[in-house]
Amino acid sequence: MDNVKTMLSLMNWAVVGATQNKSKFGYKVMKRLVDCGYNVYPVNPVYDEIDGLKCYKSLVEINDDIDVVNMIVNPKLGLQFLEEAAQKGIQYIWCQPGAESEELIKKAKEKELIIAPNRCVLVELD
Repeated sequence: MDNVKTMLSLMNWAVVGATQNKSKFGYKVMKRLVDCGYNVYPVNPVYDEIDGLKCYKSLVEINDDIDVVNMIVNPKLGLQFLEEAAQKGIQYIWCQPGAESEELIKKAKEKELIIAPNRCVLVELD
């Protein structure tokens, strides 16, 4: 089974860059995961909640086990969340198109994290 299939089979996802703005991918990806039955933990320091879901300022704040971190942020911001994921023992990182960089991919591999760069949840769950 490839990494994308493995990740999609796991049910607890943190969405870094989730937003209340319904026209942005941070909202669309979060909503699609929720609609497909995933347990979704929005992460964005700007909001307290999105669509009734508690929104977290960082991955470290989430007390539940997270299987996959979906990144929808600038890769420079993503580096901080990569560190948090490694600290929490989260193995899988999913980078929406534009959320990855060579540096981020390299750092993920150094930390022995499994990364799916440049993949869109909206396409994969279609």
